[in-house]
Amino acid sequence: MKKASIISVGNELLTGQTLDSNSAYISSRLLSAGLPVVGVFATADEIDSIVKSLERATSDSDIVVMTGGLGPTDDDITRQALAKFLDVQLELQGELLEQLKMFFAKRSIEMPQRCEAQAYVPAGAKPLLNKLGSAPGIVTEYQNKKIVVLPGVPAEMKQIFEDSVFAELKEYARGQVTVIHRLKCFGAPESQIAEKLGNIMERHRNPLINCTVSSGIISLTIIAQGSEQKQCETMVEQDEKQLRSILGDLIYGIGDVSLAEVVGEKLAGQNKTLSVAESCTGGLLSKLITDVPGASRYFTHGWITYADNAKINELGVPEELVKKYGVVSEEVAGSMARCARRKSNTTFAIGISGIAGPGGGTEEKPVGLVHIALDSQAGCKHQRMFFPRKRDAIRLRAALTALNMLRLQLEI
Repeated sequence: MKKASIISVGNELLTGQTLDSNSAYISSRLLSAGLPVVGVFATADEIDSIVKSLERATSDSDIVVMTGGLGPTDDDITRQALAKFLDVQLELQGELLEQLKMFFAKRSIEMPQRCEAQAYVPAGAKPLLNKLGSAPGIVTEYQNKKIVVLPGVPAEMKQIFEDSVFAELKEYARGQVTVIHRLKCFGAPESQIAEKLGNIMERHRNPLINCTVSSGIISLTIIAQGSEQKQCETMVEQDEKQLRSILGDLIYGIGDVSLAEVVGEKLAGQNKTLSVAESCTGGLLSKLITDVPGASRYFTHGWITYADNAKINELGVPEELVKKYGVVSEEVAGSMARCARRKSNTTFAIGISGIAGPGGGTEEKPVGLVHIALDSQAGCKHQRMFFPRKRDAIRLRAALTALNMLRLQLEI
């Protein structure tokens, strides 16, 4: 089976100044073309470093896609490094130079002299048209392997990849099929899910199951590889059936669907409505809900009652409840939810109160403690959660946990 590697060039990637979003995009597109990625390398703006990365990547892979270092500045040396690796000279492409001049002329700008360097490509290589910028891509062969070099600017990289590279790589991988399916989970830590799954995640399997975690959301990606589409689809379907049998309602959706989207569709489908009363999340829950187009079908009201007296005056939480239990408590979170539902006349209401930090915590009520209540005609449900994380992470986990409580209630 043909395999691929990715090389990202740029000191800014190594210092953390720039996030390497290009590799994630290219990896996803290569997989969809049937080409598994076996290595991703980041390298400095140095000729010898780039050459070493090319040596390693070509030893592991049949296809190498490299991004970055094709501009006109002194640190843009990818074309020189590629020429050194191929042991050829850079050659001026007259037609490419005219295209560059036209690119600047259309913008009523005189082409800087240094941009002429972008019209040079290694002997035997072919330039790839860049419709959005001045740096053309490059494609060449090396020992029956294919090397593609693209600009580092994401928009330019994507344009060249889609217009000039993807179809050719898909044809190059003819006869090998990759089918990918992703299940999204929430409500249990990664370790617990791994314990439930047992040996189904062993590395030698086909399909292969990968696990990633972000803000408590666990993505299980099933990757089946073979020579026939139907065979791979059947393998994925069998694994998905097994995962659903094991994990049950921990699985909330497929693909890139969000918890808010799933909850919204269930609310709309059941003709039910929602209101929220937030404290420590500061409106984040309302934002997640209303990020979904069409949220007005089911979301009616949101209160951000950050101060104690706001909970009392705006929602109607009893003052004696606040004094007796404190605002970060099951009693106050429950009252917030009940008051919000009564005022808005919705099917459901969520109340959230907690300590997001970094200050304000005590031994009894530490930073990360959150009380979440869900009120409906069936009564008021409550969860006491502790998220030992930083402020933004605490707020996001609290909002997601609230959505998941509602999702589970809607599935009853």
